[in-house]
Amino acid sequence: MTGEVAVRRPLVEVFAFVADMRNEPRYNRRMASAEKVTPGPVGRGTRFHQRMRMPGRAAHMWSEITGYDPLRSLAVRAHLSWMDTSGALTFTPAEGGTRLSWDWDVRLHGRAAALAPALLVLGRRQEHATWRALARHLERQNRWRRKGWRRQKRRWRSPAGQ
Repeated sequence: MTGEVAVRRPLVEVFAFVADMRNEPRYNRRMASAEKVTPGPVGRGTRFHQRMRMPGRAAHMWSEITGYDPLRSLAVRAHLSWMDTSGALTFTPAEGGTRLSWDWDVRLHGRAAALAPALLVLGRRQEHATWRALARHLERQNRWRRKGWRRQKRRWRSPAGQ
């Protein structure tokens, strides 16, 4: 599963935000929560536990950063009870921001394997929607900051004197 999206934000900002998977619930509506379960800074070997919203129940996903090349790429391996995913995110400078590309190898298990063609089509759509949502999230944050607003506890606080 491959794709790419343009993000109108500096590469350093996009890479740092995406590398820390605790940020994912801020732009991925299917991600209920994410926590870092290993100590130290985010890098190769960092593991995350994520809880995803699924129809009728929550699903638990375990992710690990298996490759970390700052400002260039992240290799990730993720496990759900019915699916294993591995692949990479690549970050390249682009005019006006960053190009984020992904290349995932998805392996379905159990009953999900029988539905592979349909699930992979749905997965491609959802993956593209997730990364477009990331772009909108980062670009929207910047728009408000340029006007002097700042974010505090899920609410925007207006500039002083307004």
